[in-house]
Amino acid sequence: MNEQSLSSDTIVEFIADIFARRGADSYLGEEVTMSEHMLQGAQLAEQAGADDALVAAALLHDIGHYTNEFPEDALDRGINNYHDSAGAAVLKAFFPATVVDCVRHHVAAKRYLCATDPAYHDRLSAASIHTLNLQGGPMTENEVAAFRTQAGLDAIVQVRLWDDEGKVAGISTPEFGYYAPLLQRLVDKHCGT
Repeated sequence: MNEQSLSSDTIVEFIADIFARRGADSYLGEEVTMSEHMLQGAQLAEQAGADDALVAAALLHDIGHYTNEFPEDALDRGINNYHDSAGAAVLKAFFPATVVDCVRHHVAAKRYLCATDPAYHDRLSAASIHTLNLQGGPMTENEVAAFRTQAGLDAIVQVRLWDDEGKVAGISTPEFGYYAPLLQRLVDKHCGT
């Protein structure tokens, strides 16, 4: 299945396939795999009592690492892979704006938090600091002012914080299949099926 043949009936299966085939990939030098990281984000959202859209956003925030045309080792080679916009582009036809916006802006949220909260930068992992530098570094004052007008800012920032927390080796999480029904409910509601 490729991105061009996706439909509301196949998008969750497409994502499940990505998790199955690529989830064990290294996560940019972190101590967890890509799937462990994304599943930890979803679990953190669920434990916080987040609604389905935020749980889905936390689960899918890094899906763009697998849906863009940049080489797999782009970040290792010092190239920003724009996984935030790539992931949002694949999801936008199937998921509500909250999910898509949190995916699209989770990198910008890191830049925003680095510019507005000095303690935040100190909590970032070495890999996150490396990617921050590739992604433009902390926002300028003008960028901060513009970002503060973003609809759903609180949700976007919260997903970013779960992203940062979801990097703990050895944490037990549900498998992707646990979240598949939640994702399908969101897709069905968004697509009117």
